[in-house]
Amino acid sequence: MTEEHQTLALLLFSAFVAVTLGITTWVSRSRRGSAEEFYAGGRLFSPMENGFAIAGDYMSAASFLGVTGLIALFGYDGLLYVVGFLVAWLVVLFLVAELVRNCGRFTLADVVAARMRERPVRIAAGTSSVTVSVLYLVAQMVGAGSLVALLLGGTSDAARAWTVIGVGALMVIYVSLGGMRATTWIQIVKAVLLLGGTIALTVLVLMRFHGDLNRLLLTAAERSGHGAAFLAPGLKYGGDWTARFDFISLGLALVLGTAGLPHILSRFYTVPTARAARRSVVWAVGLIGGFYLMTIVLGFGAAAVLGPDTVRASNAAGNTAVPLLALDLGGGAGSTGGTVLFAIVAAVAFATILAVVAGITLASSASVAHDLYASLRRRGGKPRSEVTVARIAAVGVGAVAIALGLLARDLNVAFLVGLAFAVAASANLPVLLYSLFWRGFTTRGAVWAVYGGLVPAVVLVVLSPVVSGGPDALFPSIDFQYFPLQNPGLVSIPLGFLAGWLGTVTSAEVPDEVKHAETEVRSLTGAGAA
Repeated sequence: MTEEHQTLALLLFSAFVAVTLGITTWVSRSRRGSAEEFYAGGRLFSPMENGFAIAGDYMSAASFLGVTGLIALFGYDGLLYVVGFLVAWLVVLFLVAELVRNCGRFTLADVVAARMRERPVRIAAGTSSVTVSVLYLVAQMVGAGSLVALLLGGTSDAARAWTVIGVGALMVIYVSLGGMRATTWIQIVKAVLLLGGTIALTVLVLMRFHGDLNRLLLTAAERSGHGAAFLAPGLKYGGDWTARFDFISLGLALVLGTAGLPHILSRFYTVPTARAARRSVVWAVGLIGGFYLMTIVLGFGAAAVLGPDTVRASNAAGNTAVPLLALDLGGGAGSTGGTVLFAIVAAVAFATILAVVAGITLASSASVAHDLYASLRRRGGKPRSEVTVARIAAVGVGAVAIALGLLARDLNVAFLVGLAFAVAASANLPVLLYSLFWRGFTTRGAVWAVYGGLVPAVVLVVLSPVVSGGPDALFPSIDFQYFPLQNPGLVSIPLGFLAGWLGTVTSAEVPDEVKHAETEVRSLTGAGAA
């Protein structure tokens, strides 16, 4: 990239950082101290504001960079990610949003602990939430590294490393100083910028092909080198039965995982009522649905305009397809239009990463402080403020995410998010649904449901081709691959539900009918909700 690209993109990104740091500083001075303010922003956001914030939280680097790159490289099979990400919101809308808002205060564990023994349930749910959050954070860090590698010509691994460290440092500042209120406004600003940039690029792609979608698709297929196979299922997931099972596993993870993501669940506590939570999801579905329809155009546009070989040459996983497409649509390398459009897209992508990591870090630090610390601290000692512990936890979570982000820098970000979704669907969703809908559910069942999904999911990822045994693995030089699928969801999600059922039916604990009735009434009516 030319020096003009670098300078302009860095200036725009710096402007976004300055604005968001200003928001954080303003919020930290206006109101601070209470747990409700730090975790839930005082529950003062309107459904529209929260809907934009949810969209900003969900439309991550995986969506903007990873999914578009997968469509550019694999055509129809890359588009399947879009379907999974979007359909997942039906599960959230109809099964989770209102009930979670009514039953909890700040975290997933609040919902489960309402009718169980608190300590074991909070430790299990808190551990699972932190694990999912760290996996999701790694994907954002990888996206940041890919962007800066493109921006600086891809010549400096040190520059990528320092970018990941810088993003980690900014997310710690956002969370520790501003809490949920600053994080929400950052996500709203980011959602507006991302939607605006995506709309502009989509219009330019359609103008390049005179509004003819059929011509766009045929050109993409022709330049892909795969012909009609590029527009049909099977290019990535149809080679053999292992690939097909991998696709089923991925689909299950994407559709069921959203309802178990800690940073999405925490957004339902920022509005005053359950009705507002449901309306927030309606806003979010509309915004996210429009965005994903545009990523389809951008993915096939990248294949048609650039060709998969160009995309792959810049980044093997396809993470830089969108910035390269913007450069070409603006007039190409060296042109003023190309420079400006590339810089805008790169800055928006950086903004996307910063906003998402802030939300995830806040959710994970809330789990550490509100669930793990509150359950594990010694009795009788002088307790620290939960908010203080959450701020310290943000630093620790940031450090772990930075380290893993540096390790996984060559993997596709959408694929990494798929792993986070699989763990969320395996560990968090079973315990959440059982707690809300099963009258006989017990504490042992809750703990077994979490660990029965979490442990197999993590172990299977470690033993999968993602980690070892191939040129694209984290450790390509060694081989301890024993599980053939790249995504563990097909095995670990049923195991999570099975473990929750088995733990309950083998438990000597008598289910508390009164607490269940209270939870049921509260979840459906909102009576007594925080």
